[in-house]
Amino acid sequence: MVDVKGRWAFITGASRGIGYLTAKFMAEHGCNLVLHSRKKEHTGKILEEARAAGVEARAVCAELSDLDAVDKMLSEIDSFGVRIDIVMNNAGLQIAYRNDYFDTPVSDYTESFKINCIAPAMICYHFMPLMIKNGFGRIINTTSGIRLEPQQAGYSASKAALDKITIDLGSTVEGTDVMINLTDPGWCRTDLGGPNAPNAPESAIPGIAVGAFIDDRKSGRYLNAPFFTGMSLEDAVKKAETEFDSPYGRD
Repeated sequence: MVDVKGRWAFITGASRGIGYLTAKFMAEHGCNLVLHSRKKEHTGKILEEARAAGVEARAVCAELSDLDAVDKMLSEIDSFGVRIDIVMNNAGLQIAYRNDYFDTPVSDYTESFKINCIAPAMICYHFMPLMIKNGFGRIINTTSGIRLEPQQAGYSASKAALDKITIDLGSTVEGTDVMINLTDPGWCRTDLGGPNAPNAPESAIPGIAVGAFIDDRKSGRYLNAPFFTGMSLEDAVKKAETEFDSPYGRD
């Protein structure tokens, strides 16, 4: 199992919900943090809690639908002079639920793709070459299990595209100590999931973060957080490494 103590992780959507819980979990394991939100003041609480846990923490901001702002944020992270070993693309937007789905506006797709697919892809493209150069890296992209719901077409299509990008990128680093995998918190009672979701946000821990700790050089997997609910981190890592294989086949 990877020891993340002293490493740096970049977490998007870290000011609330699953991203906040993920940031807190990583800080508790000694990981230094660069925390993203739409406005820096939104990360005040988690910055204080992370520093109280004894780790370094910094904040950046960007509206992920503004791709120029994403570029600016990445440049700001570079200016910190720290080595980002772990990326957790948690931030996402469920733009609407359209019962009249044949009237779904184009903007549902354009906004969803910018936030849920293009911005995370930009982040992967920025940090992954550095991870390859350094010989270590973990990227965890948050996807969704939503299917057969045309009411949420923009959201689910953008997540499906992110799945494809993740699996394709994973094929280029399979067998190395740079790993890129998918996770899904499940349907949780967050601002995105809504108050009627069946699961508490805490149920996503440790599964939402297990991809940062696995050490078996396999990528492209779907490490669905509910598979690990209630487990210790050590047991979750063991389950992920023994029960979840990469999708690339064997020679």
